[in-house]
Amino acid sequence: MQFHHHGYVSGEPRVLPAQGTGVDRPADLPDETDVLIVGSGPAGMLLAAQMSQFPDVRTRLIERRDGRLVLGQADGIQPRSVETFQAFGFAERIVAEAYNIGWMNFWGPDPENPGNIVRTSRTEDYGFKISEFPHLIVNQARVLDYFAEAAHHGPGRIVPDYGVEFLGLTVHDTGEYPVEVRVRCGGDDGEERTIRAKYVAGCDGARSGVREAIGRTHVGAMAAHAWGVMDVLVNTDFPDWRTKCAINAEAGNILHIPREGGYLSRMYIDLGEVADGDNRQVRHTPLEAVIQKANDILHPYTIDVKEVAWHSVYEVGHRVTDGFDDALDADRHPRVFLTGDACHTHSAKAGQGMNVSMQDGFNLGWKLGHVLTGRAPEELLSTYASERRPVAQQLIDFDREWSSLMARKPEEISDPQDLATYYLATAEFPSGFMTQYEPSMIVAGDAHQALAAGFPLGRRFKSAEVTRVGDGNAVHLGHHARADGRWRVYAFADRDAVGLASWADAVAPLFARYTPADGDVDAVFDVKAIYQQGFDEFEITDAPELFLPKVGPHALTDWEKVYAATPSAWCRTDIFDERELSRDGVVVVVRPDQYVAAILPLDAVDELGAFFAGNLLPTS
Repeated sequence: MQFHHHGYVSGEPRVLPAQGTGVDRPADLPDETDVLIVGSGPAGMLLAAQMSQFPDVRTRLIERRDGRLVLGQADGIQPRSVETFQAFGFAERIVAEAYNIGWMNFWGPDPENPGNIVRTSRTEDYGFKISEFPHLIVNQARVLDYFAEAAHHGPGRIVPDYGVEFLGLTVHDTGEYPVEVRVRCGGDDGEERTIRAKYVAGCDGARSGVREAIGRTHVGAMAAHAWGVMDVLVNTDFPDWRTKCAINAEAGNILHIPREGGYLSRMYIDLGEVADGDNRQVRHTPLEAVIQKANDILHPYTIDVKEVAWHSVYEVGHRVTDGFDDALDADRHPRVFLTGDACHTHSAKAGQGMNVSMQDGFNLGWKLGHVLTGRAPEELLSTYASERRPVAQQLIDFDREWSSLMARKPEEISDPQDLATYYLATAEFPSGFMTQYEPSMIVAGDAHQALAAGFPLGRRFKSAEVTRVGDGNAVHLGHHARADGRWRVYAFADRDAVGLASWADAVAPLFARYTPADGDVDAVFDVKAIYQQGFDEFEITDAPELFLPKVGPHALTDWEKVYAATPSAWCRTDIFDERELSRDGVVVVVRPDQYVAAILPLDAVDELGAFFAGNLLPTS
């Protein structure tokens, strides 16, 4: 990581200097704020961490609870989420404490004794097959802790305002702070007051008050199937207790997921079809009955439950909200947004709820930051709903199929390997890597896609190893990017780098047009060069000035923007080959949320200018 560029740092470098609203941040909730986040779940906490990187924007987060979440319901962390953690600076630490899913085993009825279960297959988990990041299990509460730390350590110094309940809101047609939000502070008998905001993000869960206030509704239905779920400490003779398992038995089904810490595990236990007219009584199934059901399914193995950290009974629901913001027509820009469970709900067994919710927050955060700091026009905010609602619908469709496969009876299964086959065949979707945004003001057309076939437009930037020329170290190109609200521009050189030098000279005025005069030259665009030569075949000081910017109050040279692609003793791959990049050179533009926005040849400077003219505002 880079630090010292704004002066010597002797303490924790992850704690960035307070700026803007982070300096002397008011402890009490103000009457007016730019962004009000309602709810401190995964989407809300990521959104707060992102907004902390925009310290000139006043952001507050209110949460009805009195303090941090203790027992989180979600626990599955997909590789795309770990990639996101990398951008927020805590991937290494959370990986160290998490359970890494290396394998998934499948169990079914013993053909010779169907009342018993036997292992039918063992598959490698998909995590490292499609990403350098693992597939993890870790308590949602810990994920929120890390994002809370990132929000507090960011320049904006954002901390949640606990004990504040959302009561309702009204969106007015005029005024600098058009969203009037009613809240109650300090419990049921607390003070009611009004806060005015420019924008509100509803991150308040499946029973969202924000969703109700803007007149949006969930579309979908509950499936007539119930599941019990429990986090347990047990003694057992089941040999795969520390391996993720899908268990299909005559008595029902279990999805078994080991948890972090070496001892805790989560079990999703099939409670069967819900009778007509049940009126949700199945949700009152006693814990003892759920444990007995688990033992029935596991036969001939048993679990002796010593402690239950958390448990619940739920019916599978598949719902997506009819809109993700309050713009019911095209006559005005949205002011209120919905994220996470407030706009999509589904079963927990596909491990998608927390992951998709975090990407909602990531998508929305940088857009709010850009609009409120004057970098981008308000039209940008309309892309949140147009991009995220199709993703939610795809999730609902995937989860419906996965849940149906998990709930089958043995006699409904013709091939005992088909669940394992489906699990691996669909790996890219649950990993979070199938999201592909359509062309818009922030995703260019595909006229030049062939120049960088390995970086599909609208998909997240898939990193690869390169050699950092300044020190000869092999690093992942994408891992240098942080969730700091900046655009990334990767300039892959032509063979002799002559075209790259011409490009650098031509685009410098373009980037300066959108960069604040009082900011670092790379405050908006983080521009990097990747040469085809070996790192030891040229001098870094021969690179154009664009790739050696002077930053900070001392105008220090940033030596970490020039890379080489030729394999070396430490870097075994060539990114040009790995990502099918044109040897004539190509420019890959990546959004602040890590999605590929444009692909252009080196001589298409006018096209690059037109692209940014469509989504950014020049500085005054």
